Amino acid sequence: MSGTVFTPALEKIEHVKSEQGEILTMPFLEVCKQILPVIDKFGAAMALVKSDIGGNISRLESMYSSNPSKFNYLYSLVQREVETKTAKSSSSCANGLLWLTRAMDFLVALFENLIHHPELSMSQACTESYNKTLKKWHGWIASSSFTVAMKLAPDRKKFMEVIGGGGDVNADIEKFCTAFSPFLLENHKFLARCGLDDMKAS
Repeated sequence: MSGTVFTPALEKIEHVKSEQGEILTMPFLEVCKQILPVIDKFGAAMALVKSDIGGNISRLESMYSSNPSKFNYLYSLVQREVETKTAKSSSSCANGLLWLTRAMDFLVALFENLIHHPELSMSQACTESYNKTLKKWHGWIASSSFTVAMKLAPDRKKFMEVIGGGGDVNADIEKFCTAFSPFLLENHKFLARCGLDDMKAS
């Protein structure tokens, strides 16, 4: 196999924005989906994150499928809910996009830790990234289950070998984080404008 586990995501990133510079629904979700095989390699430690990301992708996808031309742009899924005042419901697309964005924030922070801080063990890298991104939004229960899960993190060196495949994994991780972070930032700005960026988990 040529390339790393990040190669498919990197290929998709180029198509996330329309010519007008808007984030397109399906290409954005496709990039997030391409990261699921990377999360798989963490094993049990990331089962929670994986089901969370997978669930939120499905929620946004099913709304998109209900009217692809209407929901071609990612934010159109949320705008409709803002207008109908349903955005703050726990099953809304706004909520789905918010938590998908936060989970991806966590992964980007984790990937950056792995390439910039070789001194950290895998579970330290995970915990540090969690504290920086998701922790403040989680209640006690989510936070405790996360802390327990992180103890199951795989050995760092083995993990890097597994995700490396036949390519330069550090370069690919760097490329992914650099290319994908601006979309996450844009999502946060959009959600903040709608007053939706500070919802917490129960």
